[in-house]
Amino acid sequence: MKQFISLFLILFLIISCKKSETPLANKTPKHGLITKNAMVVSARVEASKIGSDIIKKGGNAFDAMAATQLALAVAYPVAGNIGGGGFMVYRKADGEIGAIDFREKAPLAATKDMYLDEAENVIPEKSTLGVMAVGVPGSVAGVFAVHEKFGSLPIEDIIKPSIDLAMQGVIVTKKQARGLKYYQPLFLKANKDSIFLNKLWKENDTIKYPALAKTLTRIMKNGKEEFYKGETAKILVKFIQDNGGIITMEDLAKYEAKWRTPITFTYDDLKIISMSPPSSGGICLAQIMKMIEPYNLDEFGHNSIKTIQVITEAERRAYADRSFYLGDPDFVNIPGEDLISENYLKDRMRTFSFEKPTLSSEISYGDVQVIESNETTHYSIVDQLGNSVSVTTTINGGYGSKLYCSELGFFLNNEMDDFSSKPGVPNMFGVTGGEANSILPEKRMLSSMTPTIIEKSGELFMTLGTPGGSTIITSVMQTILNVHEFDMTMQEAVNAPRFHHQWLPDEIRMEPNAFDSDLIKRLKKLGYFINESNSSIIGKVDGIMVLQDKALEGGADYRGDDTAVGF
Repeated sequence: MKQFISLFLILFLIISCKKSETPLANKTPKHGLITKNAMVVSARVEASKIGSDIIKKGGNAFDAMAATQLALAVAYPVAGNIGGGGFMVYRKADGEIGAIDFREKAPLAATKDMYLDEAENVIPEKSTLGVMAVGVPGSVAGVFAVHEKFGSLPIEDIIKPSIDLAMQGVIVTKKQARGLKYYQPLFLKANKDSIFLNKLWKENDTIKYPALAKTLTRIMKNGKEEFYKGETAKILVKFIQDNGGIITMEDLAKYEAKWRTPITFTYDDLKIISMSPPSSGGICLAQIMKMIEPYNLDEFGHNSIKTIQVITEAERRAYADRSFYLGDPDFVNIPGEDLISENYLKDRMRTFSFEKPTLSSEISYGDVQVIESNETTHYSIVDQLGNSVSVTTTINGGYGSKLYCSELGFFLNNEMDDFSSKPGVPNMFGVTGGEANSILPEKRMLSSMTPTIIEKSGELFMTLGTPGGSTIITSVMQTILNVHEFDMTMQEAVNAPRFHHQWLPDEIRMEPNAFDSDLIKRLKKLGYFINESNSSIIGKVDGIMVLQDKALEGGADYRGDDTAVGF
C-alpha cells in the first residue's frame, strides 16, 4: 500500500510540474553557445561566421556590423539586404551610446494618396508588390557611415568575404526552401527575369550570386558613391523606371543615413537603450515595460494568466498611442518624453482590471499635451573589447517587393507599405496608422524595429532584437523579462513561447501548441480573444548576454536557421 501511495505521489508531482506555469526552480539550465571573447548571432551561420572572423582578424564590433550586414544580403536574401534599410543601436566599451537610422525614404515623387483609387480606397498590392512599393534604400549608406565613424579595418577586408560567399554560393536550408516555394507565385507576378523564376530551389541546392558579387566588388572599389551616384545607381534607376517606378538618380544622390539619440529608460535595476523614431520600437518598449513595472511578474509566474493579462493590457495601450503619435521626427512633432513619463503611463493603466479585459474599442490614444516583417532580420554583436551593437535590418515583407534586379543581384524592398496608405486602414501586418505616418516625399516610414542594448549596474548585460513586423517590440520585451524576471538563460529566454497584442485587431496572438489549453480557456472565459492560427511563430530573437564571469552566452532562435558564432 505504501508503495502505491509513493508511486501516486510521484506521478502527482510529475503531472503538477508539467502543468506548472513557471519554470521549475531546480531544472537544469539550457544554455546557448558560450564564448570568452566575442560573438555574433545572426539569421545564417555564414553571416555569423564572417562577422566573427572579422573580429578575430582584429576588427571591432562596428567592422563586424558592416561585414555581417553585407553577408546577410548574400546568405539570407529573404530579409538580409543592400536594397533595404534598418537601424543600429550601439554601446562602446567606455559606455558611450548612440544609434544610426539607415531606414528607407519615400521618393521625391511620392504623394499622400499614391496608393488610393478614385474612390479613395487602398489599391490592393500596390504598396506591397512590385516597383511602386519600393522606398529609397539605405543599407549601403548605413554600412559606410558606421565604418567611417568607428571601423578599424580597411573596407576591402569588410566586403571581400561577402563577395567570395556570393561567388561560391550558399546552401539552401530546409526552411529557406519552404519559403522560396511559398513566395514563387509572387516572384512570377513581380518579375520578368530572376534566378528565382526558372527553378524551384530545394534543400541542399547551392545558389550562387555572380551579379551580386560584381555589385559588391564595384562598391568595394568605389565606396558608398557607387550605390548612390555611380554605375550601380544608374543600373538600379533604369531598372526601376523600366518597370514603371518613380525613384530617380536625385532620390539616390540625396539619401543619407542619420545618427540619432536612442531612447533610454530604466526597468528595476536595468538601463535599457533602444531605437528612437522613426522606429516606434524604443518608445513602445518603454511604455509597455514602464506600465508593467509596478506589478510583481516574478510572483505571478512566467506566462501565467496574471502575467499575460498585465502585459496584454500594457501592449494594447502602447500600440494605440503608436498609431496616433509616432512617425518620422524630421516631419512630425513626437511627444517622446511625455509618452514614457511615469504619470502618463500610470494614468494609461488606471482602467486595467484583472477581472476583465479593457476592449480595444474602449481604448484610444492617450491624452498627451503636445507643445506630436514579418521578414526582417536581426543580428547582435559583442567584441573582445566590450563594444556591442544591435542591428535590425529589413526589406519589409518576405523578399520585399518580390522585385529582383537580375543585373545587380538583389531584391528591392516594399517599405512604402509601412506608411499609412490611408490613415485608419491597417497595413500588411495589421497595424493601423495615423496622419503622423502619412506619405510625404523624403519622409522615413514608421517602423517596429527594436534593436536594444541593456546595462546592469553600469555594465553591458544584453544585446538583442528580432524580426517579426508588429510583433518585434513585444518579442524583445518578453525576452528581456524572461531573463530579468524569470531567471532564464539567454537561450531559454529566446526559446520560450511568446504572445502578442497590438490594440487592433483586439486579440491575443499566441504561438500555436505552446500554451496550456486550460490557461487559454481561462483567458477566453475572462473575455479575451485568442488567436493561435495567425502564424506559427512570433519573432526570431537573436541575443547575447554577458555572464557573471564576463563570458558571453548567445541565444540563437530555433524558429529560424539562426546561429551564434564566436571565440
